[in-house]
Amino acid sequence: MKRREFITLLGCSAAAWPLGARAQQGERLRRIGVLPGGQDTDDPRSQPNIAAFLQALQQLGWADGRNVKIEYRWPTADADKTRKYAAELVAFAPDVILAIGTPSLASLLQATRTVPIVFVAVSDPVGAGYVDSLSRPGGNATGFVLFDYSLSTKWLELLKQIVPGVTRAAVLRDPAITPGIGQWGAIQSAAPALGVEVSPVNVRDAPEIERGVAAFARSGNGGLIVTGSPLALLHRELIIALAAQHKLPTVYVFSYECAADLAFGRSFSKIYPLIAARNGFFH
Repeated sequence: MKRREFITLLGCSAAAWPLGARAQQGERLRRIGVLPGGQDTDDPRSQPNIAAFLQALQQLGWADGRNVKIEYRWPTADADKTRKYAAELVAFAPDVILAIGTPSLASLLQATRTVPIVFVAVSDPVGAGYVDSLSRPGGNATGFVLFDYSLSTKWLELLKQIVPGVTRAAVLRDPAITPGIGQWGAIQSAAPALGVEVSPVNVRDAPEIERGVAAFARSGNGGLIVTGSPLALLHRELIIALAAQHKLPTVYVFSYECAADLAFGRSFSKIYPLIAARNGFFH
């Protein structure tokens, strides 16, 4: 498939759109599909992200309802809904689809190999087989990598800096997606040098999270690392409440999770959002 020019949009998450040249007067209405995995309209990122996206489109000459129509679907980390909505967006016959997150990208690639897809917030598109390489993705998908797995080791280092006495860490991850496996592997490989014993806690559903965190908290000198996944975001309020309940020092991927954690008065969490904001890793 011959690629059209990609227009880069930067908001909370960067996005690129292969929409070709700017729409001219009388040109046909273009269509954009958006599949935000792990988010819903109540997600603290959703409205600012959409507002920034629409503003950037307007600056580039595209106005929703005038020369472009945007169709959204919000699966909220539900695998069945993600597959269903991916098929619906493909049937919408868009010029391009924005996939936010690994599950969204996977479902869209199952639904189409011809509609151009731009992805963001995907940790390992090459390892998962979604693209051939970052420089030459091939196929019908291209986009932006959320972070390299090596960054996951920094989360463990940071936990150790926050509370030097920590000797145990529970890693909350989704083992059903490639990033969940990759992030866990990176943390696990760094643990011996830091003198920390790590154990996984799966985030497939609320009861599993509650059982895993409660069991881990029975022994002392422990902390939590909440890795990036749609399910971790879906259950973020529960995870934050459990971390506060069991008085576990915690490192989060996103700064707004730290802000919510601070609502419980947990001062040891203050360092991470400052580092995240300073380096521009996450918003």
